[in-house]
Amino acid sequence: MEKIAVISDIHGNIPALQSVFADIHARNIKRILCLGDLVGKGPQSRESIDMIQNHCETVIKGNWDDFIPKPQDSEVINWHQNQLTKQHMNYLCELPFSVEFVMSGKLIRMFHASPRSVYERIQPWDTIDRRLSMFENTEHTENTAGKKEPDVVLYGDVHNAFQQHIKGKTLCNVGSVGNPLDLTSASYAILEGEYNQEKNGLFSIQLVRVPYDIELAIRLAREAEMPELNEYLQELTTGQYRGFKK
Repeated sequence: MEKIAVISDIHGNIPALQSVFADIHARNIKRILCLGDLVGKGPQSRESIDMIQNHCETVIKGNWDDFIPKPQDSEVINWHQNQLTKQHMNYLCELPFSVEFVMSGKLIRMFHASPRSVYERIQPWDTIDRRLSMFENTEHTENTAGKKEPDVVLYGDVHNAFQQHIKGKTLCNVGSVGNPLDLTSASYAILEGEYNQEKNGLFSIQLVRVPYDIELAIRLAREAEMPELNEYLQELTTGQYRGFKK
């Protein structure tokens, strides 16, 4: 049996990422996959990319990773862009859309937001049809098993960790390391099973919550004179999205 850690949505929050990596390493998990959004929102995008490159076997592209390297007419986005070197920008541009593999006889597919786009947002409360559409094969997914659709899908994007079983399939959001919008602790997932085994076998998904030093993350943002600091502080301390309206 092998364990695989799946992280997502770091968003330049290094204290959270360090705590998650410490927990992963304490569990002696060697294989780490990242589902994107390394940059933005938090103050340390450069350090986030460097740490992810050093620790993760596979990294796929998130929506922030997609638009940050492109020209933007936004002072906030320009600030985050200015934290990165050309090499960091090139790295983000080259990230793949998805990854898939077999584990204990299940075809597992991972992407950032949906099989169609890094910008399409699917929530756990969306209709069954929309959630089932997460298992579709598209021109963007690898489709390594031909026309067969995945048995298990893991994704990030919505910063809301959950696991659902829908008509014999499993949909899991691994939550966010650096900007969780459900609880205020960092989130990631652990897959356990027989990696690259076609035969059915034992398989599980565990969602893990890791406390981290939120005050340090806020202090680093203040010291960097990061824009939209109050909105960032609200999200880190309450787990409530800045665009949420009562």
